[in-house]
Amino acid sequence: MKENRYDDEQFFKKYSEMPRSREGLSGAGEWYALRQILPDFQGKRVLDLGCGYGWHCKYAADHGGVSVLVTDISHRMLETARQKNSDPRITYQCAAMEDLDFPAESFDCVISSLAFHYVKDFPGLASRIGRWLKPGGDLVFSVEHPVFTAYGSQDWYYDADGNILHFPVDNYYYEGKRDAIFLGEHVVKYHRTLTTYLETLLQNGFILRHVVEPQPPENMMDLPGMKDEMRRPMMLLVAARKPGPEREKK
Repeated sequence: MKENRYDDEQFFKKYSEMPRSREGLSGAGEWYALRQILPDFQGKRVLDLGCGYGWHCKYAADHGGVSVLVTDISHRMLETARQKNSDPRITYQCAAMEDLDFPAESFDCVISSLAFHYVKDFPGLASRIGRWLKPGGDLVFSVEHPVFTAYGSQDWYYDADGNILHFPVDNYYYEGKRDAIFLGEHVVKYHRTLTTYLETLLQNGFILRHVVEPQPPENMMDLPGMKDEMRRPMMLLVAARKPGPEREKK
């Protein structure tokens, strides 16, 4: 995530107007599904990678996390997170997740919301997360779905009258850099297949606990464009665990 568009004033202004930015977790369509696969935060040390406005780290703190280290590459994001989600248990750190390093077994839980698709080297990151987690520790993250990132444009195909025809999926097995259009701006993201996400975790010793392709919740179906979200997956949620004797017995 070395490219940082979120400190660009115009881009950040557009991001701040999104429902998930204005309304928090209740404005995020995937939240109802993500919440169900989160671990028990009670008494846990938590790391949040790419925190954005800080909604998820505040949730972890409010649900028993004894300490939550929050990282993001964007100064603007962190400043907003401090304003909206300040908590004595939360420590904010400005850094690209690729540059982070911690002692082994520093955390009980690592969470990340819609950030890993900005990272070029996912296998390297997964390996480091596995080292940072204590035995029995949990990794839970959301990313843009590989079907959504494959072609790159991340937009529908339209007819001459502007009606949606279909969503393009192409070059799926050609992983790597994509020039995506997000909030009307060019943003660099990285596409990888579903196999790469899951096999990378397995190869680093993680146990897969949940793999979810969340559908739009019923209470959002009347929002503009939401019914079209049923036509292709936009997000992927994954919960995995580092093996540990205490947790495996449960």
